[in-house]
Amino acid sequence: MTDLLYARAQMGLSLAFHIVFAAAGVALPVLMVLSDWKGRRTGDADYQKLSQKLAKGTAILFAVGAVSGTVLSFELGLLWPEFMGQYGEVIGLPFSLEGVAFFTEAIFLGIYLYGRERVSPGMHMSSGVMVAVSGAASAFFVTLVNTFMNHPSGFTPSASGPMDVQPLVAMFSPGWQYQTAHVLLSCYQASAFAMAGIHAFVLLRHPGVAFHRKALSVALPLACVTALLQPVVGDLSAKHVAKAQPVKLAAMEGQFETERGAPLRLGGLPNVETGEVPYAVDIPKGLSILAFADPDAEVKGLNAFPRDEWPPVAKVHVAFQIMVGTGSAMALLALVTLGWRWRKKAWPHGRKMMWAWLLSGPLGVVAMEAGWLVTEWGRQPWILRGVMRTADAVTPVPHLAAPFWTFTVVYLFLGVTVVLLLVRQVAGTLPTRDSGPLGGEANAN
Repeated sequence: MTDLLYARAQMGLSLAFHIVFAAAGVALPVLMVLSDWKGRRTGDADYQKLSQKLAKGTAILFAVGAVSGTVLSFELGLLWPEFMGQYGEVIGLPFSLEGVAFFTEAIFLGIYLYGRERVSPGMHMSSGVMVAVSGAASAFFVTLVNTFMNHPSGFTPSASGPMDVQPLVAMFSPGWQYQTAHVLLSCYQASAFAMAGIHAFVLLRHPGVAFHRKALSVALPLACVTALLQPVVGDLSAKHVAKAQPVKLAAMEGQFETERGAPLRLGGLPNVETGEVPYAVDIPKGLSILAFADPDAEVKGLNAFPRDEWPPVAKVHVAFQIMVGTGSAMALLALVTLGWRWRKKAWPHGRKMMWAWLLSGPLGVVAMEAGWLVTEWGRQPWILRGVMRTADAVTPVPHLAAPFWTFTVVYLFLGVTVVLLLVRQVAGTLPTRDSGPLGGEANAN
């Protein structure tokens, strides 16, 4: 591989690793506070125990996220010095605010972890709320940077660099509200589905453990609500992409020719040489309806743009299909679950539903990673769309294979360590051999 590809691969690996921990850092505090609130309201020790477990999990993931986030900060400057050197002043404000949010989250997480018996209940609960708010703010500000990279604004390009810089305009580039909402929802959705999947797995093996049923009752509402909201926000985001980044939309949908009444393609693998999408199922006029709310609207195809400005079409299309497919599956499961909740006046606990939630547990993370790939691959070959190409921003320093493989090993080590630590947290809630057929928690209730 060339040094450019190694630089892109290293940045991609770092982001793919970090995004999982960043998402958990946003969502777990919400689940932690909900558990704490239910415990204080009902006096149920299981909910208090759950909030403590979630707090420990948040601390573990926060620590690893801090490491990977710090690495990303250095990589932006070291791997892409031209971009940061020229446009750092334009988009530096959200980076600074993200740092403030990060430190605020760290401070209040410390209070929540170590102040349970040392501060008043109100202060303790408020510190948990602040952890959740700060985590969401951190993700919000970082996403604003990505929005700017996809739709740059707030400056005038020139041969000598950006002129007439307006930091607030750059910070809130067009489409910021759709992209930030989409990202925040994906964080809550991925974490809630993962948590539901873990507890569903335990309940399949130990159906009577009350602790895990209660944990499921905390995760399922957030999972269901976000799974149903996400398609709505995703549709608004896609409509913005259709107008502001038509070449990305064409790659997402495998649309090679400009046409009115463009079909919506399900599946398939685009062939850039033939301009066809074999194995796809076409829904007549579906793309025109979804993108412009008009069955006869014109959709620009890839052939309307210079070939050297095409993103990697097949990769973008497949990643988009994965994101939409997994998102649709989660929304369907959420509808079934809420229907059960409405009819039975209780959250589902049968084996079939537990299997459904177990199998769906990883889908939130898969959808989130696929969505990130759509965003990043879909912007190529630009690091700053329409202004600076990725190849022009990369560092001239050679031998980038060495840091790539080094960080790959480091991330593998961190990943394995985190999994082992989280497994220990879950194992501590399992019934012991001498606790009876339903487990200690179940008998206690």
